[in-house]
Amino acid sequence: MQTFARLVTHADFTVDAVTCCGDHGGWSEAESPRDYRMVLVRSGRFRRRTRSGAAEVDRLSAYLGIPGEPEHFAHPDGGDVCTAITIGHSLWHAIAGDEVHAVAPTVCIDARLDLEHRLLVADAADGDIDFACAERLSGLVSAAVRQIVATSVPAAGGSRDCALVAAARALLHDDHPAAAGLLPLAAELSVSPYRLSRAFTQETGVSLTKYRNRLRVSRAMDSLERQDTGLAELAADLGFADQAHLTRTVRAHLGHTPTAVKALLRTA
Repeated sequence: MQTFARLVTHADFTVDAVTCCGDHGGWSEAESPRDYRMVLVRSGRFRRRTRSGAAEVDRLSAYLGIPGEPEHFAHPDGGDVCTAITIGHSLWHAIAGDEVHAVAPTVCIDARLDLEHRLLVADAADGDIDFACAERLSGLVSAAVRQIVATSVPAAGGSRDCALVAAARALLHDDHPAAAGLLPLAAELSVSPYRLSRAFTQETGVSLTKYRNRLRVSRAMDSLERQDTGLAELAADLGFADQAHLTRTVRAHLGHTPTAVKALLRTA
């Protein structure tokens, strides 16, 4: 079951908060969207299948939907919360041109795009639709399109590697004890560390270390957005060596310190 909360209504685009309460491992019936869409995950994860194949979609990724392209969904790990951006044809072509055939199954959402996503939601609450929201949305979609056209997510390295990487990602997102390091993670999955590391990079386009740090930065932004935890406590909760380690990692991914990000989110 899905629930929708409309955040933005504009002649050329809409933004919805979508909550899915489903819990089914099988594929849904085919759906064919009528508009272009960009869907970004706020929490949870799910699977999506198109003619290009099946892909995991989580808070470190997004997908672009194309009108008339059949797609199926599965939720083997429970529900999720997403931001769904529907883009009118004229705005899409103004941003993307005619490169619709180049769309890959998923888009990698780095920490800066994650921050832009959060600020888009904040702009929607602020009510400045024609300027702040439109500008933020155009930047998000443009970044996704540039990534797909120039550096598409690598093709899957076979069903065995695809399943292996999906299992590793699930353990990371679930904060499983084995996700504390490469060696215990590989042992949990009964593969060598080399094979896991190599398959992960081939499947996702980033190293396992970078992916884990990216996930931790996303969790840090969750807390900074809520304004509910001190930085030293946050660093300990997320497994950083100390507050300085947290600060270095957040700055490397976002170009801002955690204090600056907290202030930015508070202002938004």
